[in-house]
Amino acid sequence: MLNLPNLLTMSRIMIIPLVVATFFFDSTTMRWIACALFTLAGVTDFFDGYLARRANQVSSLGRFLDPIADKLLVASVLLMIVAFGRVGPWSYLPALVIMQREIMVSGLREFLAELHVSVPVTKLAKAKTTVQMIALGFLIVGSHSPEWIPAERIGEIGIWIAAAITLITGYDYLKAGVRYMAGNPPPAGS
Repeated sequence: MLNLPNLLTMSRIMIIPLVVATFFFDSTTMRWIACALFTLAGVTDFFDGYLARRANQVSSLGRFLDPIADKLLVASVLLMIVAFGRVGPWSYLPALVIMQREIMVSGLREFLAELHVSVPVTKLAKAKTTVQMIALGFLIVGSHSPEWIPAERIGEIGIWIAAAITLITGYDYLKAGVRYMAGNPPPAGS
């Protein structure tokens, strides 16, 4: 069923090609347009879930699309900032860690869904997403920020922090999932 939360989620997916396209026309204006589009997509990520819960419009389509939209957005921007040299080689590692965790968690969620087990998003995972989105926004603008804002440095530090949190949350999700894979689910209520 298409409702406002689902439309917001789908708009986030539709924004991705526009953000990607801006990388091919590098200028200060295009970087700020990319940042604005990316920020808009991030805002829809907050509001789609908030509105769905508030209006009691949580749907199967929304539960399916929301994590996909998030991962597509983050993966696309990570690939573009690396491909277009908006981060130094020392930041390839956290970008890789973030992408690997996203793929691993997606696979784990799919496996657990077959067992009718949901994997709730933790507060730490939400914090990771927030740090990651802020860092990517700074990296999108990069060297085209005002001189008094060290956007590249802020973005690269942020992406390392996000990667560290990613390792922790990825381990937590994997640890929970391995119990089910081994046939030893945790006791009810734990």
